[in-house]
This record gives sequence, C-alpha cells and structure tokens, in this order.
Amino acid sequence: MSRWGLTVPLTGLPLAEHREIIAGLPALGYTDAWSAETNGTDAFTPLALTSQWAPELRLGPAIVPVYTRGPALLAQQAATLADLAPGRFVLGIGTSSDTIVERWNGIPFEEPYKRTRDTLRFLRKALAGEKVKEEYDTFTVKGFKLERAPGTPPPIVLAALRPGMLRLAAREADGAITNWLAPKDVPTVRSELGEDPELIARLFVCPTADADEARAIGRWMIAAYMTVPVYRAFHEWLGRGEALRPMNEAWAAGDRKKALELIPDQVVDDLIVHGSPAACRARIREYVDNGLTTPVLAIVPGGGLSTADAVRELAPNA
Repeated sequence: MSRWGLTVPLTGLPLAEHREIIAGLPALGYTDAWSAETNGTDAFTPLALTSQWAPELRLGPAIVPVYTRGPALLAQQAATLADLAPGRFVLGIGTSSDTIVERWNGIPFEEPYKRTRDTLRFLRKALAGEKVKEEYDTFTVKGFKLERAPGTPPPIVLAALRPGMLRLAAREADGAITNWLAPKDVPTVRSELGEDPELIARLFVCPTADADEARAIGRWMIAAYMTVPVYRAFHEWLGRGEALRPMNEAWAAGDRKKALELIPDQVVDDLIVHGSPAACRARIREYVDNGLTTPVLAIVPGGGLSTADAVRELAPNA
C-alpha cells in the first residue's frame, strides 16, 4: 500500500505533546499527516509543527474552509506550509458546513459550489506567483501577488461529497477528499471522480473489540454529522436516506436520545471502523481495494488503548 495517513492532532492529546508520536510515524509506515478545522486547532499550525518533527511525511489540511479566510490570506498560509515542506504539502479546501461558516463565524453560506470553484482558480494563479486582478462570481481580487511564491506550487484537492463537486475536482483540481463512507461507497464516489485522480478519505477508527462500546461512540458521532444538511444530502445520494430518516426526524423534533437509538447498527458498522486493531487494519485495506488512494485514520479512543498505543497498533507496519 502506497499511502497511510493519520489525522493530527490526536484526540485528547495537547498539541505540544505530539512531538514524540509524530516523529515516530514514518518508521511505523505512516506516509501522511492531515489536519482538520472544526472547533479545535486551526488547520495549519499542527502541520507547521509536523513539518519539522517528521520531515518525511506528506502534509495536508482536510480541509480549510473557503469562506473563513479571505482568498489572499488563504494563499499566504498555503505558501508558508509549502515553504516549510517543499514538495510535501497538499492544500485541501472545501465549503465546510453552514454550521461552521454561518452559525459560528457569521459568514453567509452562499453559493458553495461557485465559492469553491472561484477559490480554486484564484489559488492556482496566486500559488504560481502570478499577480491576480480578477472579478470572480463570489469575490473580487484587486492586484494580489505573493511576496514569496512556493518554488513547488502545492497540489490542490477539493472536499467533495456529491457529484457536482466531485466532477469539479476531476476537471480542475488534483484530487478529492471525502469522509463518512463505507468501503462499498468508494466505487460510487469513483464513478463521478474518475479512476485517475487521488481520492483521500478520513476514516473514523475505534480500535475496540467491544462492538457495543464502538457503536455507542459511533452513534453520537453519526448524529452530530448526519443531521448537518451537507452530510444528510451526501448519505441520501449514497442510499442511506431511508435508514437515517427516523434519526433525522427525531433530531428535528428535539429528541436527541431517541435519535441516537434510531440509528441502525448496520449504519454504524458501515461508517465506523471498529474491532481489534488487526480487524481495523483489514477493514481499512478494504477501502483501498475498492478504489481509495489515501486512507486517513482519525483515531477514536476505545478499547482501553492509550493514544500512542493506538497509533502503533493501527500502523500499516504493525
């Protein structure tokens, strides 16, 4: 297997305490470190540290929202990471969600497809060192040029949950990022993206042989995500609309407890990788066998393993 990524920072571990674990990732067979940006650390700072702690790893944010930074600032931060990790940085951008963009940041979540397309086109020019003076559909840039453009412009990959964005990724980006899918869903995503572009997916992995423990954790996570409109629509497209409809109805009615109870075991087992560490590794390889290029593990604490032990036991070289 060519790639095996890890989500950083790890849950429950302060960023300042990551150095030893991250420095040991290449020897364990990890090839990538991918950050996220929701309500914890920002997407770039963990990668800046990782670039120095483990210079062998490829780095990327999965993802940076296209709304919450101005286009120029986004280009500056990408250029900084590309300078810290020349040839090893991949920029992941996407719409994020209305919760993060509008409810938390007070920014209208409007025309997400166009905003992502426009940001991608701007970044291509800016990161190549061009002076950008252009009116896009969703913003205008008047004469921005990076003081120091990266010697190697980073590849840009798009967060893509449905056909329109997957097709945009295939046409104009260098790959796509998705998450919350089962191995059997990968061919559906590939059918829109095509066979050649890189496909990256964050996989939620709970290394415990106690299925009840994993499902209890998984139900909370699924309810938190699948009630968000963009993820609800994604799973309707993937064919889980009816299976998730009772949960969504209970959630909309304000009955959180009932909503959790109404999530079928099969949905949890589809979307959360769980079992012994060996079983989890085998499940991750199913995704790759079905067409996933880069699995990115998001380790969910479980099974009594420490964070460091879970990283070791889930490594491809374990």
